[in-house]
Amino acid sequence: MRTQVGIIGAGPAGLLLSHLLHLRGIDSVVLESRSRDQIESTIRAGVLEQGTMDLLTEAGVGARMKAEGALHHGFELAFEGKRHRIDLTGLTGHSITVYAQHEVIKDLVAARVADDGKLRFGVSETSIHGIDTDTPSIRYRHEGEAYELQCDFVIGCDGSQGVSRASIPQALRKDFERVYPFGWFGILCEGPPSSDELIYARHERGFALISTRSPNVQRMYFQCDPKDSVENWSDDRIWAELHARVDSHDGQTIVDGKIFQKNIVGMRSFVSNTMQHGRLFLAGDAAHIVPPTGAKGMNLAVADVRVLTEALNAFYVENRTDLLDSYSTTALKRIWRAEHFSYWMTSMMHRIEGASPFEQQLQVAELEYVTTSRAAATVMAENYVGIAGAHA
Repeated sequence: MRTQVGIIGAGPAGLLLSHLLHLRGIDSVVLESRSRDQIESTIRAGVLEQGTMDLLTEAGVGARMKAEGALHHGFELAFEGKRHRIDLTGLTGHSITVYAQHEVIKDLVAARVADDGKLRFGVSETSIHGIDTDTPSIRYRHEGEAYELQCDFVIGCDGSQGVSRASIPQALRKDFERVYPFGWFGILCEGPPSSDELIYARHERGFALISTRSPNVQRMYFQCDPKDSVENWSDDRIWAELHARVDSHDGQTIVDGKIFQKNIVGMRSFVSNTMQHGRLFLAGDAAHIVPPTGAKGMNLAVADVRVLTEALNAFYVENRTDLLDSYSTTALKRIWRAEHFSYWMTSMMHRIEGASPFEQQLQVAELEYVTTSRAAATVMAENYVGIAGAHA
């Protein structure tokens, strides 16, 4: 089998890239180890920046996002028993949409299927070959048969544990990582939203986030030991912890509901500064990971794909390689800005084990500055909705 662009991974990055290339007349094949049902049912958070919203709409896959997603014009910071609103639209002219990642995936899969896109689910034993040549290939097994996909370019969108990044020689990679000593305990529960907008809470007991999935399903998190177990937390204990961290002195409180999912996720920051080698290019989690505090993960993947799409289009339409050659440099400017914002939000909002009272007061001072200075609030808001140039 032959195609122009071989894509490994059917997450948001791989599917969106395939769709955008199709709109430009560029052929691609997407290979995914999981089943279609698995990728469409794995519930993951989704806060879409303005630029992500705009791109999905322009690409013709934003109708359900607009109809079912929750458009938010701000969010709240809670600390010292009070809540303070960050007016995203008032400060930046932009907004965000809360729309889960698996819903984005459903929309993209549906678009590719409708366009007779080449998607292969349930592949195994995937390996990449010849990336130092002009004719790289991907070998894999599907339904018991061995295949080789020959292509002009291989795009690795297969996450942090995939084969793509590992196919770049270790000696040529420059990776950066920070592992955080805490995790998030997440729940999904039935019930109405506790707030019209997201609430980020800093408390001496630890961080908490009140989010939403739909008018009847809510997502909430609280900081925990990443080695803890969900079995240690009864529903009553979970609600007591969330109320302690989020309820305000003026009587504002969160709404309890029936919990139907619990999970614990670790947190880390990671960047591979080597996002390309030969004819192999990395996008999304294959190249970078952010802690979820800054809501940047899927948005960074979409931004990578935007850059790659233009670079590949320039190659096929104008026989130019300059945009491909500069892909890492271009993408990393945005990535490191988002990494810093995510690190800043994480460091400011979480209880740091062993932090002195002095350091704890610095967190409060930072939050007070952000919520009382228009200039500081604008910095937070423009990073949250997407840095300058993201909406162009």
